[in-house]
Amino acid sequence: MSDWRSVLKGDPTDWLLEPDNPSVRYLALTELLGRSPTSAAARQARRDIMKTGPVPIILFKQEKGGYWGQAEDFYLRSKYRGTVWSIITLAELGANVSDERVRRAAEFILNWSQDRSSGAFAYQGSAKEGGSPPLVLPCLTGNMVWSLIRFGYLDDSGVQFGIDWAVKYMRFDDGDGPAPSGWPYDKFEKCWGRHTCHMGVVKLLKALAEIPPSRRSRGVKWTIEDAAAHLLKHHVHKRSHDVAQVSKPEWLKFGFPLMANTDVLEVLGILTRLGYRDERMREAIELVVSKQDEQGRWRLESTYNGRMQARIEQQGKPSKWVTLNALRVLKRFYE
Repeated sequence: MSDWRSVLKGDPTDWLLEPDNPSVRYLALTELLGRSPTSAAARQARRDIMKTGPVPIILFKQEKGGYWGQAEDFYLRSKYRGTVWSIITLAELGANVSDERVRRAAEFILNWSQDRSSGAFAYQGSAKEGGSPPLVLPCLTGNMVWSLIRFGYLDDSGVQFGIDWAVKYMRFDDGDGPAPSGWPYDKFEKCWGRHTCHMGVVKLLKALAEIPPSRRSRGVKWTIEDAAAHLLKHHVHKRSHDVAQVSKPEWLKFGFPLMANTDVLEVLGILTRLGYRDERMREAIELVVSKQDEQGRWRLESTYNGRMQARIEQQGKPSKWVTLNALRVLKRFYE
């Protein structure tokens, strides 16, 4: 199928291009309609991101040190209002690193959360010592590396250190052998047990997919291939040893932003961005198609509204973010 629009019940493009959500407008212009990022409409949308909607609200609430709330509560005790979560949200929304507050947030998390001995990111740390080595998490590392690359920090030595950690330590165990041992594997069973945490694989692959193809090392390419193979073995959202069963029913509910969680749409977005069009993705693709309404829109089924620094859309209502993500997946898969 060459025309991905043929699977749509309606055309939501004009709705996505409305000025009330400049982040979606920018991505719809550049990724769905093929407009140049330097076009007048795209540049205006980029400027509007910093003036309209949740981005200026989130940045207004930032403390001078580059964090939200209490500095030391950047992850665990401040879900989903703390610094880690605000950084993820700003990266999703396309916040501009030319804003000093975005740079302060990036520098804060590199200083407080990154383990200075390995490059991974930990859920506790301090300005003096950085992230605590026993408390590093693969999903957190993936989310922070991805966010920092989105902020323009790909060439930063800390980000490169985090990428190296993913290549060196990421595993794709599928319950067929003994659990790995030694650091960092012997700390968190849910992350590194006999079956590697699905969210950890997704978030680390998401980070590596953000690296431009021309900048990917041999190790990065190999890790991308291994991570993609792991997800395809699971048919995106199934149990690899019984693909008739869904691994987690909540992955069938589409949300934005997903934070440390994932769903079918996010996994498909990563795989299709990397160029995968595998038949093992077909059932997940059909699920996406089936969830649209008569106008070709998708609803926000899962949300952290009320727990974040700013509300993003309304649960149960048509979602520009979910619709945009669904259309990007379908366009890549069917073209």
